[in-house]
Amino acid sequence: MSEKMTSKQMLQKLLDDHYAGALAAKERGELIAWSTSIAPQEFCETMGIYTVYPENHAAAIGAKKGSPELIEVSEFQGYSIDICSYARVNMGYLEIQESVAGKIPLPDLLICCNNICNTVIKWYENIACELDIPLIMFDMPFNYDYEVNDHSVEYIKGQFQEAIHQLEQITGRSFDYNRFREVMEISSEAARWWKKAMALAQAVPSPMNGFDIFNYMALIVCMRGKQESIDLFKLVAQECEAKLAQGQGPWKDRPEEYRIMWDGIACWTALSTTYKFLKNQGINMVGSTYPDSWSIIYDSHDLDGMARAYSSNFVNRNLDFRVDNICQIVNDFKVDGIIYHCNRSCKPQDFCQYEVQRQVGDRTGVPSVMFDGDQTDPRAFSQAQFETRIQALVEMMKTRKQQQGIGVK
Repeated sequence: MSEKMTSKQMLQKLLDDHYAGALAAKERGELIAWSTSIAPQEFCETMGIYTVYPENHAAAIGAKKGSPELIEVSEFQGYSIDICSYARVNMGYLEIQESVAGKIPLPDLLICCNNICNTVIKWYENIACELDIPLIMFDMPFNYDYEVNDHSVEYIKGQFQEAIHQLEQITGRSFDYNRFREVMEISSEAARWWKKAMALAQAVPSPMNGFDIFNYMALIVCMRGKQESIDLFKLVAQECEAKLAQGQGPWKDRPEEYRIMWDGIACWTALSTTYKFLKNQGINMVGSTYPDSWSIIYDSHDLDGMARAYSSNFVNRNLDFRVDNICQIVNDFKVDGIIYHCNRSCKPQDFCQYEVQRQVGDRTGVPSVMFDGDQTDPRAFSQAQFETRIQALVEMMKTRKQQQGIGVK
């Protein structure tokens, strides 16, 4: 790969290669897996099974304005509007196998992990039934206590061991434990570099336009077990450090006036319009609860640590953890305000969002607003409402800065 390639160019090439590679593998008769986004990819990577992520694909379809067509197909089949729009986009794609974001090959097996939500269970069970293919399920108990309990770790580790047995049966090959340790090390190293690169946005001004985080996130989802992901996030970190050394902010044409945290998934169908409106207000997204979900770090010889890491996802943790996590982001990233995306699709996050907002506000004093939307169903998003809420947030952030004696324009 060219040394002169920027991180954005490298990202696009790696994603293009990822999807092209999946189609080529299918043509060669190799096994293809579909997987939920924060599932233990280490097992398929070890077995050499090409893995594709329908959530990633659905997000790309939404960003390219192609989700309504596929949602219409799935809803015509009887899937409810209340179901996650990623699922509806994917079930629509399963029917017509065409999209504006290109094709992904149909799977030969499924990997499902419910540490993000329980919708994925029925979603993947439906696919398994329709295509008559095996489903490997990882059940991650919700953490009602603050930390992940030891008995949950034992339960999850048992499922890891059973998954190895299932994959040996499906492939007819023995599991390579030496290769497994290599993949574990690569995966954790990729997560470390991802976390380090994203943490550089803590600088004031931030060297990173925060919406780039959402774009880079595509690779931590689909290539965390590959060396290329480490290479990319190292390059992102190098570019940010170079900008820091020169005192550069996120944009060349205007300064960073307000720093915000975004809670929740992006509105992929309105990514450009939401970003541009925030930028026009001088608002830069410097932190988010969402990207940190892929900071899955553990020792390469520690299956218990791997089980604990996969159960530690933000959405799989209790209210106290969520509040502490957001307060930590507010402090570390010197946040002036918070935007809560009340995402119609993401029930596990939204059900407690109002209480999280209240407690974070009480503890930090940082103003916040909430807007209604959806990750890939544009019918749930109103640009007018979004703009009105952001204008209100600007007024609150401006007033707070003035009270603190910080000059604003």
